[in-house]
Amino acid sequence: MATTEQDYYELLGVPRDASHADIKRAFRRLARELHPDVSEAPDAELRFRAVAEAYEVLSDPERRRTYDRFGHAGLRTGGYAPMDADFGSLTDVFAAFFGESLFGGGASAGPRPARGPDVAAHVEIDLADAARGTTVETSVRAARSCAPCGGTGAAPGTSPIACPSCGGAGRIQQVSRTILGQMVRTGTCPRCDGAGTIVEKPCERCDGDGRTLEDVPLELQIPAGIHDGQRIRVRGEGHAGTLGGPAGDVYVSVDVRPMEGLRRAGDDLVARASVTMVEAAIGTTITVPTPTGTLEVELTPGTQPGAVHTVRGRGMPSLDTGRHGDLLVEVDVRVPNRLSPEQRVELLRLEETLGEDAYRDDDDGFLGKLKSAFR
Repeated sequence: MATTEQDYYELLGVPRDASHADIKRAFRRLARELHPDVSEAPDAELRFRAVAEAYEVLSDPERRRTYDRFGHAGLRTGGYAPMDADFGSLTDVFAAFFGESLFGGGASAGPRPARGPDVAAHVEIDLADAARGTTVETSVRAARSCAPCGGTGAAPGTSPIACPSCGGAGRIQQVSRTILGQMVRTGTCPRCDGAGTIVEKPCERCDGDGRTLEDVPLELQIPAGIHDGQRIRVRGEGHAGTLGGPAGDVYVSVDVRPMEGLRRAGDDLVARASVTMVEAAIGTTITVPTPTGTLEVELTPGTQPGAVHTVRGRGMPSLDTGRHGDLLVEVDVRVPNRLSPEQRVELLRLEETLGEDAYRDDDDGFLGKLKSAFR
């Protein structure tokens, strides 16, 4: 019940000469705005009850005439009092007042075909397969229409009958008294689960469900460049729908097994190579792995610790463009940590013969760090 005797016309935002259609439109708008199902305002319930009370009065011609002549006092004298009861969900409100769903349109004419659920699956491939693309054969456990009964669920030679509880509508109505008057609540028929029909003699193969679980083979085309964890959608291979509805889809998650010695970074591949300080100083040829085999990479003289050598176009193909990323070779330089006195002398003698020019003013580089170690 409204906590204050506000003017009903002001509550609905309509003039006193508003037509029934104007009043109905105003209440529809306010119901969508104020119902506690959709509004988080702390006073939403009280405000909705107030506009519901206003509509309850102004939508009834006799009560409206009494209110126009005598106001709230006239309604009380005439025995009217708003009900303090559950007003149901917003969908119930629209069904009770306007005979339609919350989104407009009439009540359901009966059960409709329903799309089948989706199915999840996963496969594993090697990085080499991800680099060139591949075809993988797998299978999923999915519902298919039962062949003996044709998907009806009834034993061959028989047919489903209309549900006696809902008359084939698949939904039942219950009437309750609420603040808005008699409220009609519509729900799924518990006897037929909304199908509208029941099977008196079920099919032995599917036990009346109309569908059976089967192992469904799939040939999955995996595109070159796919990333670990990405999903591939296979349309129409999921669970069969009901009442002739379409089948769901299969979503296959692809796990890409890592390759030893390689790490993926987007469409680039990263390899690590370890060389000695002499090899780094004079240059060398190293062998690194790739998804298509090993690759020889030339390191230039003076390669510094942590240097990254880029081999263009030897990474993974892009799913979007097909263009290949790069192969990035990160170089670790090994410096000896055990030197004999003779070796130490030889290194110091080498340092003296090199001179400052040999370091190219790069004291942060490998030779610079080696120089610092013997100072």
